[in-house]
Amino acid sequence: MKNTIILYSSREGQTHKIAQFIAEKIGNDSCELVDLHQADDLDLSLYSNIIIGASIRYGHFNKKLYQFIEQHKAHLISAGASFYSVNLTARKPGKDTPEGSVYIQKFLKRSPWQPKYIGVFAGGLYYPRYSWFDRVMIRFIMSMTDGETDTSKEVEYTNWEKVALFVKKVTEQSTK
Repeated sequence: MKNTIILYSSREGQTHKIAQFIAEKIGNDSCELVDLHQADDLDLSLYSNIIIGASIRYGHFNKKLYQFIEQHKAHLISAGASFYSVNLTARKPGKDTPEGSVYIQKFLKRSPWQPKYIGVFAGGLYYPRYSWFDRVMIRFIMSMTDGETDTSKEVEYTNWEKVALFVKKVTEQSTK
């Protein structure tokens, strides 16, 4: 039986990639990865460890995240579930912590669930994969924040050591 479930809401694939990394660190045999957008009939009581990851796009988490939390809040709270956020702003020092992330601060005010552990990770910038509109908008945002603006580039900002430290915290708490 798999005792850890990792749910993810990913737009360009980096949140899913981080979920896969987390599963590898925990041990793939004991983890189940589930796309949050396809998890309506999920029985969370089957898992002793719950991790949810979600990405930011244009300053917001996908509304499906909040719907899932509302539907499963009692179990998320009782299980001591953990959460990680993926966004490009976290590429900057100080913006990569729950206290320094405006997205996490907004999330904590809006969500009826307060995660036991929270990770904030920088995502990936994949200009060639974006639609024309997204490429233009993200380039504009990156130019305002002194980021990469060459639309021919793909840049991965994720700090994998930081993700590994998050996994260590989460797994230590689940064994207590």
